[in-house]
Amino acid sequence: MRLGLIGLGRIGAFHARTLADLDAVESLVVHDADAAVTAAVAAQVGAEPADSVAEVLGSGVDGLLVAAATDAHPTLVLAAVDAGLPVFCEKPLARNIGDAVAVATRVAGAAVQVGYPRRFDVAFKAARAAAASGELGRLHTVRSTTLDPAPPPAAYIAGSGGIFRDCAVHDFDAVRWATGREVVEVYATGSNNGDPFFAEYGDVDAAAVVLTLDDGTLALVSNSRYNARGYDVRLELHGSDDSVAAGLDDGLPLRSTQPGVAFPAGPPHQFFMDRLANAFRAELAAFTELVAGRIPSPCTVEDALAVGWIAEAATLSLEEHRPIRIDDIMT
Repeated sequence: MRLGLIGLGRIGAFHARTLADLDAVESLVVHDADAAVTAAVAAQVGAEPADSVAEVLGSGVDGLLVAAATDAHPTLVLAAVDAGLPVFCEKPLARNIGDAVAVATRVAGAAVQVGYPRRFDVAFKAARAAAASGELGRLHTVRSTTLDPAPPPAAYIAGSGGIFRDCAVHDFDAVRWATGREVVEVYATGSNNGDPFFAEYGDVDAAAVVLTLDDGTLALVSNSRYNARGYDVRLELHGSDDSVAAGLDDGLPLRSTQPGVAFPAGPPHQFFMDRLANAFRAELAAFTELVAGRIPSPCTVEDALAVGWIAEAATLSLEEHRPIRIDDIMT
């Protein structure tokens, strides 16, 4: 098949390399707002460069991947859907929840996949399967963790929408997806002990969130921009009969202080591109299946909206120092 890719920054260039290596992708058309970047990435992966979004959409592509800056997501997703193309959009669907709702309304029924790669990690999938099978019994506690080794640039934070909309959304999605439950209440807190630009932009560099699910299960989400040992992504599901964890491999960026314990052997994962490389590949392979019409979207616009509302509730909870009911902010 022939695919288009718009946006060739850090994640877009990474996707270009992955797509170029997929057997299902026969040709790739790429575009970035920076013409030099377009030319460079196209040359690196053997793709066709395009001078504009319109050129990509008019080049006979079978589907479109959107990895441009967040503010461009709504326009690009709508353009692809209006052109009759299946579309993959990196999270978030839009910068603010109002725009996301508007996009979701416009694209109802269209083939749209939103980028949440943990759904494609083999260990996360196994944890979800364990919960769904009933072998864990009644879930009582879920723990989801995203700890970055170092913060992104200040300019990125300025436009990110905050740690809950930018980072913790992956945890929120993992909790919903793995448990099959909806979040009904959110309590969030955070702190700043690192670079001053986080506070300047109304953000925090460390956060903790308690999610109450609709069956009473409690989920605990931990986030930090300063985890010097490495990139830490984990999911734990604790039940009345058994407990499981995803992310406990030899790349786990933790150092055991228990005498005689050699786990993890290391080296620690350093970034999401190495920790989740296989998941990203599986995610984009799934998109080719969506384009071919063989599967429904594995991560829908409705999923992205649900996660967006949790992020909105967490942001408001941090600001107001109180629990927030999801139903209260959706009305």
